[in-house]
Amino acid sequence: MSATASGTLGHARGTLAGVLLIAASASAFGAMAIFARYAFASGADVYGLLAVRFTLAAIAMAVVMRARGIRLPHWRRVLALAAMGGIGYVSQSYCFFTALNYAQASLVALLLYLYPLFVTILAAVFLKERLTTPAVIALVLCSVGAGLTVGGGQGSPLGIALGVAAAVIYSIYIVVGARVTAGVNAIATTTVICTAAALVYLTLGILRSAAGTPPQFPSDAGGWLAMLAIALLSTVLAILTFFAGLQRLGAAKASMLSTLEPVVTVVLAAVLLGEHISAAQAVGGGLILAGVLWLTRRASGTPPADASGKQQAG
Repeated sequence: MSATASGTLGHARGTLAGVLLIAASASAFGAMAIFARYAFASGADVYGLLAVRFTLAAIAMAVVMRARGIRLPHWRRVLALAAMGGIGYVSQSYCFFTALNYAQASLVALLLYLYPLFVTILAAVFLKERLTTPAVIALVLCSVGAGLTVGGGQGSPLGIALGVAAAVIYSIYIVVGARVTAGVNAIATTTVICTAAALVYLTLGILRSAAGTPPQFPSDAGGWLAMLAIALLSTVLAILTFFAGLQRLGAAKASMLSTLEPVVTVVLAAVLLGEHISAAQAVGGGLILAGVLWLTRRASGTPPADASGKQQAG
């Protein structure tokens, strides 16, 4: 076999591996809302779920950092990252997971995926980036899609508002994070953000306990397994596979493949939770994803959202 053929085969294998890694990451992120529903059904509340999630994720990511010999950045950068986790990510995750108590998981997942659109708008308003024709087309597609999705899905006004708020907060988080995380190892970034979020939720748990309303945890093994899955599969594994796939595919392809995430949520919600997907919601979700894909394809030089923020999907 010639060197050229060998190189081509190696590239093809690397690309396939990247596709599978991003698909695995998107599937793990997409399953998070489903796991959350099972945890809530067994008695957990948002405070208990997120305290466990971020604590376990922070510990696991710290182990990964140590195993790979990754060091923390300068303390000033650590403080900035901690603020991102303790303020931005705590707010976003609270809105997302609380929304799951008031709206369909599929609806919340699709509303969250409006964040690339909000990032584009924020960049145009505050960073003075030019609003291009592709961005305007994506804006129209996502706006129409959001209207159809909200109209066709099942959710209270509070659930819908929290779902949109999660997307808006996440978009702010990304715009700010683009500067704060520049030049910092992605694993170190994720570890600091998870640790800060864990400390905030643990502190809230202590304060709520002192006030007589302690965090609630699952009452059975199934609920605890769901919480462990959120922390280890839908957070740690999802982040690590995303970065591994990103290295093989690059930003543009990884971003486009990541749109599999809400599709996984919608399908799992229908199969496992029995959620009805109306025709309007299906069309609306399709328009949202089409808008995101169009925007991503045209902005091929823009890196995708930091996966640490996806601990969202949260």
